Amino acid sequence: MEPDSQTGAEPATAKGNLAELTVSELSLALKRTVEDRFGLVRVRGEITGFRGAHSSGHCYFALKDDRARLEAVIWKGSFARLRPKLQEGLEVVATGKLTTFPGTSKYQIVVESVEPAGVGALMALLEKRRKALEAEGLFDPKRKKKLPFLPRVIGVITSPTGAVIRDILHRIEDRFPLHIIVWPVAVQGEGAAEQIAEAINGFNSLNPESRIPNPDLLIVARGGGSIEDLWAFNEEIVVRAAAASRIPLISAVGHETDTTLIDFASDQRAPTPTAAAEMAVPVRAELLQNVHELQARLGQVSQRLFETATQKLDDWSERLAASLPLMLARKEQQLAVLAAKLQPRVLISEMGAMMNRLLDAQKRMQLSCARLIEKREQQLSHLAALLESVNYKRILDRGFALVKDAGGKLVTSAKQAAMHKELELTFKDGKMRVGKGG
Repeated sequence: MEPDSQTGAEPATAKGNLAELTVSELSLALKRTVEDRFGLVRVRGEITGFRGAHSSGHCYFALKDDRARLEAVIWKGSFARLRPKLQEGLEVVATGKLTTFPGTSKYQIVVESVEPAGVGALMALLEKRRKALEAEGLFDPKRKKKLPFLPRVIGVITSPTGAVIRDILHRIEDRFPLHIIVWPVAVQGEGAAEQIAEAINGFNSLNPESRIPNPDLLIVARGGGSIEDLWAFNEEIVVRAAAASRIPLISAVGHETDTTLIDFASDQRAPTPTAAAEMAVPVRAELLQNVHELQARLGQVSQRLFETATQKLDDWSERLAASLPLMLARKEQQLAVLAAKLQPRVLISEMGAMMNRLLDAQKRMQLSCARLIEKREQQLSHLAALLESVNYKRILDRGFALVKDAGGKLVTSAKQAAMHKELELTFKDGKMRVGKGG
């Protein structure tokens, strides 16, 4: 009999003739069988048990359908290149090689590439991400900034080649030529999202004093394509950069019917890159035409105002010419009345009356002063009599004496008198000193 080509064991018809294998030998045989039999495969399933990258950089998860489950691993190098990003519940088609892991007697697929299982899966992922970012407030209309009417510098983030950048440059050149700075980026594929986010952040980080002029407006643009082609503009890193931009930002990704998450975070969405250029700047010729029309209207208004002012001036001139003689006549009449009052006879009469009034006032004042002096004299006499009545000399006339000590201080009691050896007595007719015992 021929040995088994897979296990190397001799065929047997009875239990006793089966070849004996070690666990390692059987596991290795199964590993070779699985890898040789299936090789590279494409498997469709829903991601489950996704935990992101391990500390080693590898990623572990499983693919499942309604009846089975297949363990999966993506090595570090392959995981970093995957687009779109994997997440729990996403239905994908994974391409890789089947193998076994002898340590746990499991078979698994070593994934080399992953793609969403159709547009439906990507749309579901997109909607889930949109709701999460919206819940954070990144799409709140209150966050959106007003676009400048006439920017001095525009920053354009797009691919440096292709029709998009040419359309934007040509359209702005036709409408209102100004300074444009292009930040070249990849707009799809590996690293595109990171480059777009870096460009947005880079423009916002420019030093105002640097030689590179700071843009007043940003345009992020890309031509049309499938949802897979436009996926970089749905990545969180791009959406967050657009929402955080302090420079007003226009998103112009895809055609009019295409919608990406950057459209919700931007300050203005344009249906096409060309439309973004039209939003960014006005038409110079139209502005000049408006200026000329405003100048013409200003000239007309000024002319009307001048004519009205001239008419008023003419009217006032006529009224002044008519009223001047009347005013002069009134002034002459007033002057005649004043002149009549200035005649000598009238002046003498008025001066005589004034002198009489002054004399009367003088007499009244003299009489009033005499009465006041008399009254004050009477008051003074009364006060003098009162003062004289309380003079101590009048008391001495009645037999009283004034007692002082040797120092001239007044003594008012017997107790005080007993304290002094000598006292001075003042009578109405003189003084004398007295001492104790003498």
